[in-house]
Amino acid sequence: MTSLVGVEQTRGALTGPQLTPRTAVVWSVLRRELDRRAGESLTVLDVGGGTGGFAVPLADAGHRVTVVDASPDALAALTRRAAEAGVAGRVRAVQGDGDALAGLVEPGSVDLVLCHAVLEVVDDPTAVVGALVDALRPGGAASVLVAGRAAAVLSRAMNGHLDVAAALLADPDTHAGPRDTLRRRYDAASAGALLAGGGLTVESVHGVRVFADLIPAVAVDGDPTTLLELELAAAARPPYRDLAAQLHLFARRPA
Repeated sequence: MTSLVGVEQTRGALTGPQLTPRTAVVWSVLRRELDRRAGESLTVLDVGGGTGGFAVPLADAGHRVTVVDASPDALAALTRRAAEAGVAGRVRAVQGDGDALAGLVEPGSVDLVLCHAVLEVVDDPTAVVGALVDALRPGGAASVLVAGRAAAVLSRAMNGHLDVAAALLADPDTHAGPRDTLRRRYDAASAGALLAGGGLTVESVHGVRVFADLIPAVAVDGDPTTLLELELAAAARPPYRDLAAQLHLFARRPA
């Protein structure tokens, strides 16, 4: 897998948003897909898209985006944000959660699916992936972002919560019990197997926030450009990739 350093220089029609260590890797991968389909107005489905951090820039680039989210407050904020950006006509808000996705989207109607921070919390991730695949047209792509296993254990241990780190390490889903807000976490192999089992071909796996959550805030604020470049350089390289707070998988439904 190739480094992502410099890919932000070739944005095509997508002129924003500002790249940060939390979003740069994902946007860099998405830009490659948008560049590959330059000149097309894509139909995009953003599952759990909340207030539109991805949806509004995609709509601003000329694509039609449907955001499915369980929170009415988030969808209200999305609607305001889209109106302020002048793209209200290209953004549609639908209230619902990932587990109900199959009944909310027409099969074979979508060119690009975003499913970020969803598979960790749904009742049945296998069914959700199946619904994502059904929504895609043949040749369509999926951007999937999941919480990383190794980072969860490492961060708890580094912060002195050794009992929680031990519980995460021992649990097959990397779940620390009833107080844990996530039902499960993934590594590259388990996330890849989940997507492949649903019929997707995984094209790339990158780590998101490899270093950003581990270094002091003063270092982040002092040299954000170097941190951004470091994140992009390490994103596809094991073992650094596998220590990231999140894993980003880009996959495709076979044509």
